[in-house]
Amino acid sequence: MKYRSQESFTHEQADKIGVLVTNLGTPDAPTKQALRPYLKQFLSDPRVVEVPKLIWWFVLNGVILNIRPKRSAHAYSTVWTEEGSPLLTHTKAQAKGITERIHAAYGNKVLVEYAMRYGQPSIESAIDRLLNQGVRKLFVLPLYPQYCASTSGSTFDAVANDFTQRRWLPELRFLNQYHDYDDYIACVAEKIERHWQTNGKADRLIFSYHGIPKRYLMNGDPYHCQCYKTTRLVAEKLGISEDEYMTCFQSRFGREEWLTPYTDETLKQLPEEGVKSVQMVCPGFSSDCLETIEEIGVENRDYFMASGGERYEYIAALNSDTSHLDMLTTLIKQNIDDWCSADDGLGHQNTRRESLAKQLGAKK
Repeated sequence: MKYRSQESFTHEQADKIGVLVTNLGTPDAPTKQALRPYLKQFLSDPRVVEVPKLIWWFVLNGVILNIRPKRSAHAYSTVWTEEGSPLLTHTKAQAKGITERIHAAYGNKVLVEYAMRYGQPSIESAIDRLLNQGVRKLFVLPLYPQYCASTSGSTFDAVANDFTQRRWLPELRFLNQYHDYDDYIACVAEKIERHWQTNGKADRLIFSYHGIPKRYLMNGDPYHCQCYKTTRLVAEKLGISEDEYMTCFQSRFGREEWLTPYTDETLKQLPEEGVKSVQMVCPGFSSDCLETIEEIGVENRDYFMASGGERYEYIAALNSDTSHLDMLTTLIKQNIDDWCSADDGLGHQNTRRESLAKQLGAKK
């Protein structure tokens, strides 16, 4: 069959609204064997690596996948917990908190699932679960505050590709960014302020975002600009001056130029400029993961301290903070509330389909 149909489909099935929350992904285990398929899926995505396909195939399969899985497995092993990957653990908790809030507002009319762009649970499996329960209107929320083709764009690709294989498509809404959303800015600022209340301020507050190749910016990707706008808005919310904070970019890969200034190089240089204490915050990450816990929390700390720094603190991601879950729920409600209103037509549509099903003799 060319197009997939729902399992246990009946024409009188009640329509529901679905919310799909997505994040980047994680390997199944911190091992070389688990990292290889995960990295292959991730690095084979043309949104992530914009290199001619044939050339990249040889580089990826001939070099990278023979070297990087072992190195990445070691890094993952340092952050892995009894519950598994921190990113998966936090995303599960976020989905649970959102579900509780959405059900309190709309009851079982709205269903919530979470998925990973790479690895498990997959976007395909999450859409399956939603559609098999009667979802006819779907809202997708990638947990990337700043839009980037490599993250939000790639997530849309995965959803759209899944739809090309289905017979009955749901109505779709997709949120591509929320980098300047007032409640999001307030959440980040409040997180920093709570840290200051306990630990005081440092010489410099550094906003570190995941990097991308500079040519993506030059080709029109808005990510760089949105990161700087997030930083500016949070700084304004905190009431701090320009000499008290800065924006940097981490996690570069390969030899070409990425967005600058680089986080690691900046931290090596700051002590020479008299900045002896820093506090790091990563507003582009909705959940703590390898890049925040190990790269920012450990690796970059070592760079700073070895260069003469005296105090280094990482301010955790928003994770499952109550304010964060409230903010995400409000964002979702603003995008689906009209679907859930009494005059959205779902009830009448269900009644009409039930009547038609009876006329056709459809099985119940």
